[in-house]
Amino acid sequence: MLRISIFTPQKSATLLFSTAILLSCLLACTQTTGKDSRSSKPLSKQQQNMLQILADVSRKVNTPQNMFSAEAKLAQVESDLASTQDQTVQLNTLLNKSVYLLEYGDEQQSVAILEQLRNMIGNNIEGQRVLLQQLGTAYLRLAERNNCLMGHNEDACIMPIRGKGVHADKTAAKQAAASFEVLLTIEPDNYDALWLLNITYMTLGGYPQKVPKKWLIPNLDAPGYPVKPFFDMATDLNVMVNNRAGGSIVDDFDNDGYLDLVTSAWDLSDPMHYFKNNGDGTFTDRSAESGLKAYTGGLNIQQTDYNNDGYLDIWVLRGAWQGQSGPAGDQPNSLFRNNGDGTFTDVTIEAGLLSFHPTQTATWNDFNHDGWIDVFVGNETSDANAQHFCEFYINNKNGTFTNVAADWGLNIALFVKGVASGDYDNDGWPDLFLSTMSGQKVLLRNKGLVGDKVDFENVSEKAGFNKETYHSFPTFFFDYDNDGWLDLFVCNYEFEKALSFYAAKEALHPSKDKAGKAFIYHNNRNGTFTNVSERLGLHGVVFSMGSNFGDINNDGWLDMYLATGNPSYRSLVPNKLFVNLEGKKFADATNSSRTGNLQKGHGVSFADLDNDGDQDIHVDLGGAFRGDAYPNSLYINPGQNNNNWIYLQLEGTKSNRAAIGTKITVKFHENGKERMVYRELNSGGSFGSSPLRREIGIGQATVIDEITINWPASGITQVLKNVQPNQLIKIKEGQEGFAPAPLNKMTFKRADGSIPMCAPTM
Repeated sequence: MLRISIFTPQKSATLLFSTAILLSCLLACTQTTGKDSRSSKPLSKQQQNMLQILADVSRKVNTPQNMFSAEAKLAQVESDLASTQDQTVQLNTLLNKSVYLLEYGDEQQSVAILEQLRNMIGNNIEGQRVLLQQLGTAYLRLAERNNCLMGHNEDACIMPIRGKGVHADKTAAKQAAASFEVLLTIEPDNYDALWLLNITYMTLGGYPQKVPKKWLIPNLDAPGYPVKPFFDMATDLNVMVNNRAGGSIVDDFDNDGYLDLVTSAWDLSDPMHYFKNNGDGTFTDRSAESGLKAYTGGLNIQQTDYNNDGYLDIWVLRGAWQGQSGPAGDQPNSLFRNNGDGTFTDVTIEAGLLSFHPTQTATWNDFNHDGWIDVFVGNETSDANAQHFCEFYINNKNGTFTNVAADWGLNIALFVKGVASGDYDNDGWPDLFLSTMSGQKVLLRNKGLVGDKVDFENVSEKAGFNKETYHSFPTFFFDYDNDGWLDLFVCNYEFEKALSFYAAKEALHPSKDKAGKAFIYHNNRNGTFTNVSERLGLHGVVFSMGSNFGDINNDGWLDMYLATGNPSYRSLVPNKLFVNLEGKKFADATNSSRTGNLQKGHGVSFADLDNDGDQDIHVDLGGAFRGDAYPNSLYINPGQNNNNWIYLQLEGTKSNRAAIGTKITVKFHENGKERMVYRELNSGGSFGSSPLRREIGIGQATVIDEITINWPASGITQVLKNVQPNQLIKIKEGQEGFAPAPLNKMTFKRADGSIPMCAPTM
């Protein structure tokens, strides 16, 4: 029996969530009626029950004791101010009020209070240290509000900030710079202020030439690895959602051959969004008509086909991080059945999936090889006295699930932040990996069936994962070096300060400190893994939350996009794009690609949304605070080269219909050399979902010698020979050959009708 219990995360992992730099959201009530208020479609009794549950949870957590409820905290400080005459208490309460106002999104009033306090404390040095840090941050957020949010454009907050990203209204940014400069005269080694001062000068169009030399962090605008710049076209294509932290799915939900887009946001006042790809270069917002808009919350979302009907369903995960506020994290997940007519129905209760735990991570796979996909849910235990055991739901093949975790001995109570499944030992059975803020990395080997139960063995120590303990967040299996064995990505998520501190420290004094760094563990093919991050060039801080992988240049080597951040407003650090150089190095292409958004990044999807033969990147942006919402980005790939590709749409018959867990080998010759590319079918990272359609680059190969498909449940192997590239083909389990499918290329235009033209690389 496996029993893995929590040990309390160290102070470094929790400090930010228990001090003045807190998560905060406005928990608004969800009104429930007999039908979706934005459509005429009647709701079933169970749908009404789910909406009522969400409304009840929303009301329950809207209290000052909940560190996420800025509205309730503001009401409390108003009461505190009215009930005390003690000047010291009043000063501290006013400072708290300014923090909560910033969290709530009222930057003007926050700044006004901070300026008032600054006048009151005069030349008190310690008081100025605190106030100037907060004042500069508030002014910088006000500058973002007046420029990056109002009149949002494709260059907004993209590092290095240039072009239309330079602020038109420079008033607040100048005040921010002045505040940070005064602070640095008092405290010259304040890394937060150093980083933010340099970013502020970028917003003013003055980096690096106008930054005072003694405070200049050089080379923040260095081009890095050359990549043709992407274009953020979310606004032009009307798929921009201005929301808080949330999830991303790109996939074909109506089976018309075009990839649609679904997003969520973590707060129970934030609705889901569904954008239908019209196949003509435009999208239509069908959030209300689909029935999804009535439902709120969800830090992460995933696609699945739980009932094998050929239409992709949606799994929504709620409550993450909020378990540290007691019952605030006790939120239900949701399973939405795709009805095949453009609508979705919440079937959580009838499917037997209703539970109340804080989570944002799960993985779908056919763990028992019965042809139906199951789901493992990683829950968050942050308090040993209030354990939230992970759940393992086996598909009953009739639309319902049974949680067998306890019965099968999977008694896991950890602060789980990322879960991935994949067959790391190539024995045909999907294994499990858990990334945790508890410090452990847990590898569970699937040894197959013993009777009707899956036998999992905890092989974490054998694999070598007990040698390094650190708090970690996103994770995924992927074969980065194309040797046919799945490797592992994990990102460290340990911090005591805002990420501006670590960014400046790393830029000025690179170190081997693990905090915030990305790690890749190479599969040694003998059940063990080796940390090869340094060898691969991954030695800088990242602090990834969302993460996924794809192939932006169709060379057959998997690249990574890492969405970064933490809740602090001072954590203005860029999301990161790393290009895989033939499995030997990962090169930082963030600046040249124009994908390094400074705002908080969450769910990430790699997908060819315009069917032009190269992968684009969608990322859900926005922080945890109500006032830290930010528009999502859709980075359109202009085409990096003339490399070739092949897209595969797989359909299981004996195996699960979505073909999750299927292994693909593509063999071809490039420049006279034989190459193999390996893929295992899933949606990618633990935070963000790419399409189940496999999009595989083959470099300069002009013909594919062989495509081998290994189906998971049946054990059937299908081999296709001499396949022409640059097409989408459909492959059905057990059916000889393949069927070419239409792949209509689209042209995405700007709102003014123009077509983006690729600028020279930096």
